[in-house]
This record gives sequence, structure tokens and C-alpha cells, in this order.
Amino acid sequence: MADTVTIRTDSETERALDVLTAEGDSRSAAIRHAVLEAARRKERAAAMRRAVLRMPLGKPDGIDVAAEIAGEREGEGR
Repeated sequence: MADTVTIRTDSETERALDVLTAEGDSRSAAIRHAVLEAARRKERAAAMRRAVLRMPLGKPDGIDVAAEIAGEREGEGR
């Protein structure tokens, strides 16, 4: 059985609902679709973050970027 959810809308939400219902969808259907799509985007973003974190970084190239930047900054003050 489906639950009923009540939301309070503001002018921005009303405008968004007008856009989402312009082709004849009910407000209820538009809200359901928007919630499902938002959840899909969030799940995809989380999966992408996990995939990036699992990517191998490769072997160090021997370049100390922090030391190079620090050296450049020391030269800027002169």
C-alpha cells in the first residue's frame, strides 16, 4: 500500500510543477517521477565517487609537487 505525503510548495516549486505537468502528467505523477530521478542521480554520483576512489593511482613519478610549489612561492616574495 502506498503512503501519502504532503508537501508545502513555494512559488519556485509551483513553477517547477507547472513545467513538469505541462504535458498532462498529474502533479502526483510528476512528483513521484522527480523523486525517483533524484534518487537515481544520487545513486549514480555515489557509484562514480566509489569508482574513482577504487582507481589505481599508479606509481609515484618522483616529483614532489608540494616542494616545487613551495619553492616557487619563496621566489614570489622577492
